[in-house]
Amino acid sequence: MAAINLQPFLRGEAIELRPLHVNDWDALYAVACDPLIWEQHPARDRYKEEVFRQFFDDGLECGGALAAVDRATGRIIGSSRYFGYDAEQKEVEIGWTFLARSHWGGPYNREMKRLMLDHAFQFVDRVVFLIGENNMRSRRAIEKIGATLRGTRTKTDKYGNVIESLMYVIAKKDHDGLA
Repeated sequence: MAAINLQPFLRGEAIELRPLHVNDWDALYAVACDPLIWEQHPARDRYKEEVFRQFFDDGLECGGALAAVDRATGRIIGSSRYFGYDAEQKEVEIGWTFLARSHWGGPYNREMKRLMLDHAFQFVDRVVFLIGENNMRSRRAIEKIGATLRGTRTKTDKYGNVIESLMYVIAKKDHDGLA
């Protein structure tokens, strides 16, 4: 089986996902500077420019960050990432997802996850989502698409911060394409 392409071009009806580029900073920060997007997230201050800059740069460095583009307007409305691809375990993480509040509650998040899952399941047997315990909005959204809570996962980021997250999983055998 071939290795997964962590920065594919994926196109749905409402949204397009493409590799995040350094030139996307202004458009993506214009979305991310809204404090309400981050109110339930463990990094509640990510709306601040210097904090988001680190998030953005980490996304570029990881090689799996994607810009989410509203197909109707051509505008960037958020982003997501593939990360932690493990060929031996046949798994990859999907996460670091956020959308402009103007795009909450519609087809955008569901379609983004469907596109990303359909792509991932060409290469892996399971997709992992790591979510902060108090991030109820993200937990509900991921449960709506069929992810099941499988426990916790602790990891240390490149800055030495220990992060404990709830681990949700969707297995390839259970994936229905989120039609």
